[in-house]
Amino acid sequence: MKEGLVKDTYEVVIKEIQTVITISYIIAVGIGMLFNYQKFDEFGINIFDYADVFDFLIAPFSDFRIMIYTISSFTLIYVFIRLDLLLKRKFPKLYSKLNFGSKNKKARSNSYKYFVFVLPFIYYLYISADIYGNISKDQILDQPSITIRFSDNEIKKGKMIGKTKEVIFILNGEKVEAIPIVSLVKEIEIIK
Repeated sequence: MKEGLVKDTYEVVIKEIQTVITISYIIAVGIGMLFNYQKFDEFGINIFDYADVFDFLIAPFSDFRIMIYTISSFTLIYVFIRLDLLLKRKFPKLYSKLNFGSKNKKARSNSYKYFVFVLPFIYYLYISADIYGNISKDQILDQPSITIRFSDNEIKKGKMIGKTKEVIFILNGEKVEAIPIVSLVKEIEIIK
C-alpha cells in the first residue's frame, strides 16, 4: 500500500511540474513577444508583420536582458504570493484590513486577490517593455554601422536593428530598411 501511495504522489508531482513549466514558458514567450514588439516599434516596425512563430518561440531566449527580466518577474511574483500567504497566516486582522474588510473564506476574496496581482503585473510588464524598447533604441543608435553586400555586389550600410528568420532590419540615416535574407545576401561586415 505504501508503494502505491509513493507512485501516486510521484505522478501528481510530475504532472504539476509539467503544468508549471508549460505555463511559465507560455508566459515567458508572451513577455518576449511584448519586449520584441516594443524594441522594433521604436523604429516604426510592426514585428508581427515580419516574424514567424519560431521567432516568437525563442523570443525570451533571444536577448539575455529579456531572460533576466522574465526570471526576475517570476521570482517577484513568487515572493509576492509567499508574502501574501505569510501575511494572511501571521497577521489575519491586518490582512483583512488590507483586503478592505473582506472575509478570507469568501470566494470573491480569491478573485479579488488574483485581480490585485494580475492587473499591476500587466501594467508592470508594459512599462518595463517600454523602458526596454527605449534602452534598446539608444544602444542601437550607439553601435557601429554594418555593411551588407549582396551577391550582385550592391552594398547597403546602416545600423542593425535586429533580424528575424527571413528579414534583417537596418537603420540607414533616418530610414529603416527591411532586407529579406533570401535576397542573396553575400556577407555582413561590421564597420568599426
